[in-house]
Amino acid sequence: MAAGFSGSGGLVVVPLLVFYLSCSSQPPFVSGQESQQDDAVSLLKRASDMIKVKQYTDAHRLLSAAIEANPNLSEAYSQRASVLRHLCRFEESEKNYKKFLELKPGTSSMEKELSQLLQAQSALDSAYNYFESGDFSKALDYIDKIVLVFSPGCLRAKILKVKLLLALKDYSSAISETGYILKQDEDNLEALLLRGRAYYYLSDHDVATRHFQKGLRLDPEHSELKKAYFGLKNLLKKTKSAEDNAAMGKLRLAVEDFKAALAMDPSHSAYNVHLHLGLCKVLVQLGRGKDAIKSCTDALEIDGELVEALVQRGEAKLITEDWEGAVEDLKIAAQKSPQDMSIREALLRAEKSLKLSKRKDWYKILGVPRTASVAEIKRAYKKLALQWHPDKNVDNREAAEAQFREIAAAYEVLGDEEKRTRYDRGEDVDDMGMGMGGGGFNPFAGGGQQFTFHFEGGFPGGGFPGGGFPGGFEFNF
Repeated sequence: MAAGFSGSGGLVVVPLLVFYLSCSSQPPFVSGQESQQDDAVSLLKRASDMIKVKQYTDAHRLLSAAIEANPNLSEAYSQRASVLRHLCRFEESEKNYKKFLELKPGTSSMEKELSQLLQAQSALDSAYNYFESGDFSKALDYIDKIVLVFSPGCLRAKILKVKLLLALKDYSSAISETGYILKQDEDNLEALLLRGRAYYYLSDHDVATRHFQKGLRLDPEHSELKKAYFGLKNLLKKTKSAEDNAAMGKLRLAVEDFKAALAMDPSHSAYNVHLHLGLCKVLVQLGRGKDAIKSCTDALEIDGELVEALVQRGEAKLITEDWEGAVEDLKIAAQKSPQDMSIREALLRAEKSLKLSKRKDWYKILGVPRTASVAEIKRAYKKLALQWHPDKNVDNREAAEAQFREIAAAYEVLGDEEKRTRYDRGEDVDDMGMGMGGGGFNPFAGGGQQFTFHFEGGFPGGGFPGGGFPGGFEFNF
């Protein structure tokens, strides 16, 4: 018996068992084996709670402790097998399923889970193989429809999924997936790298830089993070150099810088579209129309709605005298941006150039330069009129008449100072002798200015009806 004190100060007798119970949390007469069993069950319960909130690593630690406390606790093996399967630690998981089936053979639910494990393992291997071969969509199917269904906590599968999304240019989804990974582990270097790349390819370079920098603070020697960070830094530096040179009028240097920037990462479409456009604008300024067309076309292949690229390509086509192509590009640009008056003005210039390209070149017909004097134009006209007079070309009279009409029409415009000035300005002079039809000038018709020709022996049939050449001068053969 043990002694104690009563509340009134008297000595009282307390039974030994009651005293033991009051001083010890350990139940009386409990064996060590029973104590371990209770500990194992408690650990198992706590592990189950961890699994419910997807804290697989903590759950695995608790389950391992439960098995150490009670190596025959079958439920701990089944749960640890499931946790390891979730984490795609497939070989360890398989051992735990088999251990459970040793303890409880023929359990169909465990046999099914073991089968799922093997499917997930095979699917992950297949996904890697398809990734390596470039079949990204099929690899993603294996990850989404098998691996992450049976092993939802598999970090390797999640990282591979992000790589596949980047390869498929689904950058927004890649950002979402890496967000889930970083929520669980904010210092995961691979997730930081891949998330930074996704922002990079969306051309959100500031956010990309922050991800690369965070990763490098955690591991300054991480080769892929260093490559990504300094690659982006050099790209921005080269772009700035190109833009600065263009602004200062150093156009040839700007061309070289734009080309160098484009060569750094040809797959960076969201950014390269602006580099192509910048290069196109500089090439237009240099008058290199053909090269400019290619650069603007490259930009439009990335973004068909880029109005400025259409405008610049239209300007480039004007340089190469592709009048119809210029009008087509500028017309589309004007439709997309109807309020932009500069585009309207460019379109009007292109339409005028197209119209001028379709009219006859009277200078070329007379064989004189645009700077020819009035006297030079008259001499050229006399010479060609005599050369192509139908009566001097009896063997090919029809062709001669057609050529003679052209020559006469050219002189009708260029021999008149007012008409020539209007023609040189690009104005319509169709009603002043062009076309030779529908009321136009006809050297074989009567009326108008009269000319006298003296030919030895005369023209057969009495010469031209109505009087002959225009121009008010006389000459002899």
